[in-house]
Amino acid sequence: MLTIAVSKGRIFEEALPFLEAAGITPIDDPKTCRKLILRTTREDVQLVIIRATDVPTFVEYGAADLGIAGKDVLLEHGAESLYEPLDLGIARCRLMTAEHKDAPPLSGRIRVATKYVKIAQRYFAKKGIQAEIIKLYGSMELAPLVGLADCIVDLVETGNTLKANNLEPRELIMHISSRLVVNKAAMKMKNRAIVDLLNQFEATLANKG
Repeated sequence: MLTIAVSKGRIFEEALPFLEAAGITPIDDPKTCRKLILRTTREDVQLVIIRATDVPTFVEYGAADLGIAGKDVLLEHGAESLYEPLDLGIARCRLMTAEHKDAPPLSGRIRVATKYVKIAQRYFAKKGIQAEIIKLYGSMELAPLVGLADCIVDLVETGNTLKANNLEPRELIMHISSRLVVNKAAMKMKNRAIVDLLNQFEATLANKG
């Protein structure tokens, strides 16, 4: 049995063509089903539906053999213990800084609101900017508006939410897409099954290209 960890929402929906090309279709619809472990049309593959931020943890500790997670989540988690064989090129967006549209350029010691604490620390340290990082789990856009932070670090897809709150994206930290990750022990113990799956995913990527 292979267990694949994936989160509901955009990543799952955009991963479906890869899964279906490998003969993996959930028997229950994850949009309506409350089950967290989903059987699929392949008897040897099951899906576990979890929070996006938990995917690398489940794979690292062997609760899942493979997972699909955004590069932002992997970098924040510190996924050096995982194989990352494929960039699936799905759920694309940008990780950026954003500030109030009338804010002057950042200088001196600043406060940054984000859920990407490690990424933000590395980014501002590399730029030589002293940054106090304030961890938030949501409603990032509020932080500059109420004086909690000078800027935020967050994912930007269309920028419409920023614009609606009088913020604008400023600096690109990195482009983000979702990657396939593999548990190292599973890669040895279930090598043939995992390599077959990787080959099918690669073929789907090639067809998309």
